Amino acid sequence: MKTFILDVDTGVDDAFAILFAARHPEINLIGVTCVDGNTNLKQVVINTLKVLDASEAGAIPVGVGATRPLIDEPRYAEHVHGADGLADLGAPESKRVVDKRPAVELLRDLIEGSKDPVTLIPLAPLTNIALFLRSFPETAKKIERIVIMGGSASVGNATATAEFNIWHDPESAAIVFNSGIPITMYGLDVFMQLRMNAEHGKSLIASGHAPSVFGGQLIKTMCERLGYEITLGDYGAVATALFPELTKTERFRVGVDTTFGPNRGMTVCDRREKYAQEGDPNFAGEAFVDVVMEIDVEAMRNLWIETISRS
Repeated sequence: MKTFILDVDTGVDDAFAILFAARHPEINLIGVTCVDGNTNLKQVVINTLKVLDASEAGAIPVGVGATRPLIDEPRYAEHVHGADGLADLGAPESKRVVDKRPAVELLRDLIEGSKDPVTLIPLAPLTNIALFLRSFPETAKKIERIVIMGGSASVGNATATAEFNIWHDPESAAIVFNSGIPITMYGLDVFMQLRMNAEHGKSLIASGHAPSVFGGQLIKTMCERLGYEITLGDYGAVATALFPELTKTERFRVGVDTTFGPNRGMTVCDRREKYAQEGDPNFAGEAFVDVVMEIDVEAMRNLWIETISRS
């Protein structure tokens, strides 16, 4: 059993991750915090509660966090995730209520109150996590590992060089990467590999099992809307945290570009063997990060399907 907290900006791929984390028997999901990202914070919270309902999750505390990045204006991805950020499925409104504590305080209390080591899994821009690290540095030292869905050792998607979650708030990302906490980066190098098609969606819908139906509807609707296969995306970071043996990682020194130029938000991975141990003195602000470079695609895909389909 592993103890996780998710930090989300719930769009479609966050939903896949929440479904999995809420239903896997070896995950103790003790909390979820919400942040501005794929869509505005208010909608992120609404979506998160809906997905927890669809997951048939118990009473998991949900914290409300940052409404915008530290410096930049918000830049949303509703053109991908739908106007409501959740494929415009029209899922029923949830009767769950959010925790009264702000996200950073909820994170502090959950980590301090856990009898087991906590893995923090941010699937969103890192604003909440940076604010938490700055607010409660002594509690932050108790985090076992941070597994980030974000960044890239190759190309970007928000820009030619930057992945969306890091690009949305590079300053927060730089704070997190340089926190000294062990970090695994599950980024664009593997993000797109866990592909699902409309037939996968139809099969899940046909099962009649409520969480599977919800997941299947998301897959089918997004495939039809976009006209191509979609990815389980953020889920892969949760699977990596639970079963790291399904991945191959390489340890790089990684810095985040916070300049206001064409590479803003880029995770600069120093892959030169010469500087693998000591680092390049001209490359300031770098930290050692375990970067996921390969995944067992079939095992991860099957793991997600089997988990959300559990009775």
